[in-house]
Amino acid sequence: MSILSPEQQQRAIGVMKDYLSAPKNPDGRAPVEVQLERDEKRKDTISSVLLPLVMDYLKGSVSIDDFKSQIDSINKRNEYWGFKGIKGQMFFNMVVNVASDPKEVGQELKSAITVPENEDIAASRIRTFSSYVKRLGEEHVTAGGTLYGRPKPSSIPFFLSYFWQLQNPKLWPVYYTNSVKVMKDLNIWNVSDDLSGDYIAFKHIHEELSKLFSDESGRDFGLYDVEHVFWFKGGNPFGGDKPLKKDGDEMPQELGQPDTESGLLPESYVPPIISIIPRLARNDTLLESAAKNSGTSIPRALEKSVDAAFTLLGYETKLLGQGQGRVPDGLAFDHDNLYAIIWDAKARGDRYSMGTDDRIIREYIVTQSRELRKKRNFRNIYYVVISSEFADDYDDAIRSLKMETDVSEVILLESTAIVAMVDAKLRSPQQLSLGPDGIQRLFTNSSVLNTEIVNEMLS
Repeated sequence: MSILSPEQQQRAIGVMKDYLSAPKNPDGRAPVEVQLERDEKRKDTISSVLLPLVMDYLKGSVSIDDFKSQIDSINKRNEYWGFKGIKGQMFFNMVVNVASDPKEVGQELKSAITVPENEDIAASRIRTFSSYVKRLGEEHVTAGGTLYGRPKPSSIPFFLSYFWQLQNPKLWPVYYTNSVKVMKDLNIWNVSDDLSGDYIAFKHIHEELSKLFSDESGRDFGLYDVEHVFWFKGGNPFGGDKPLKKDGDEMPQELGQPDTESGLLPESYVPPIISIIPRLARNDTLLESAAKNSGTSIPRALEKSVDAAFTLLGYETKLLGQGQGRVPDGLAFDHDNLYAIIWDAKARGDRYSMGTDDRIIREYIVTQSRELRKKRNFRNIYYVVISSEFADDYDDAIRSLKMETDVSEVILLESTAIVAMVDAKLRSPQQLSLGPDGIQRLFTNSSVLNTEIVNEMLS
């Protein structure tokens, strides 16, 4: 019996067709080609490294600490699953770190990640491991630990299904946050508060879509392929992203804009002043006349939109920028968690290079950070640069800024990622805080921050 109605099936088929017919990316490969290549690498990584490691751990040949460390290392070198995020490696670390009984956590983990023989066993393992993780969290808080430091049971479906799929990729789909979000946006499924029931329903929908897509397209659609359709629809930047348009081409649909081609209403929570940020950051020449008619310029419009984004996220903001001398474009403050953000927005047709404005940036960071620490007693100050993309020459510049100024970290924030941050905040305004359990965690590592990382960390 079909789970999806005919209307839901047609919406899903429409996304599948968009994926299969998508034009080539700037590198000359279509999204389908990119994903096929990635799948081969993923299968090779599983057979040669990951599966032997999992089997050795389950047999007792590898300790839990070594297993955790090796899983982390492998996933950092092979970014095919998004496991290094909050629901994967970070959850794994939290579970092991807060567990007071090493023997018990080892037994619970081995039992949970062993591939289930059927759905009843899978649901039972999710429930059992969820009860264990809840108990760990309660004991951690009772012992004086923070709420932020306890592992969240909501991570369990992704965490366990990652290991299950490694052992049986044709039976168990990975419970990706992006897949859940896309199915919700397409109005084909909504989650409940039942983790085990949700995963089984998720599995059933993937199985139905696998057959539906295969019948409709005339090609084999496995669980990997269904996942790729959702990645494409969700705009994931790793592999299956929607291709960027070249200058002069019709612009791609931005978040928050109606999907006129498919005839669907927009599902994004993002307002137009935020959804336009990626185009402004690309210095899109098609916006020049609109900016001029509005009495502004693309760079200044970008600054105002980024300031609006930080405001919607919940920060106290101050827009500086043009006409105020050698200053950053803006500031954002979180007084509750005692940190501040010094930010600049760079509208560039090409990738922004950190070495372009090094000396000027260093000067005003020193000035601003000194004033912030003196007057407002902030513990952490982050320097954030927002642009469309970044050149790969940023390591030395970041190292220099951290050594010669008071900033804690330097974040290169891709324009699509700040839009994703606002979308996540507006979808869960009460649950997503500005503190270390929420948005602040995005700023704890000096590097490029893209949409995939934001979606994984804030899910």
